[in-house]
Amino acid sequence: MFEKVKKVVDCIDFDTISDSRIVILHELIDYVNKKIDEDFPIGLNFICTHNSRRSQFSQLWAKVASDFYGLQVACFSGGVEVTSFNERAVASIRRFGFEVEVEGMNNPLYLVRWKEDQASFPMYSKLYDDKTNPASGFGAIMTCSHADENCPVVEGCEKRLPLRYEDPKKYDNTPLESVMYDCRSFEIATEMFYVFSKIKKS
Repeated sequence: MFEKVKKVVDCIDFDTISDSRIVILHELIDYVNKKIDEDFPIGLNFICTHNSRRSQFSQLWAKVASDFYGLQVACFSGGVEVTSFNERAVASIRRFGFEVEVEGMNNPLYLVRWKEDQASFPMYSKLYDDKTNPASGFGAIMTCSHADENCPVVEGCEKRLPLRYEDPKKYDNTPLESVMYDCRSFEIATEMFYVFSKIKKS
């Protein structure tokens, strides 16, 4: 793991997670552990309205956390509309030490790495049912209220779980912009590391 990313991970403190969030997170933990018990592949699709901020952070940190704990988990993200991986969110993960390469102009493809000798992790905005996302046998993790309320059915999902986060977009173009994007990313990182720290090894 790149040193700067590792320093972020080393700062994670599970005691900062509220009891109410722990209850929700254990629904996700139970789902993943059930998949392991059944010896089925684990797929998680993090869904938000625009697939630009919270769902992207969630997909990335879930992948980093599952990789950190030696778990085979396929992590996806999508939205109910296509926009782009927001440039402010991209700037945040760069501040956290991720290497990011960009391809394209409109809705760019971001190739993200967090350790040496690693294949780049592709990230871009897409619909939740995009052909690159799983069509069945996955958990749908709803990271914002709008997507959760306006997407009553996620075809193919086995488990639907509302895991909502406050949108850092409200701080765009304010003095708190960078701080709040980093806070949201770190909050999500903390919860994803908590989840995967509780997963049994197959």
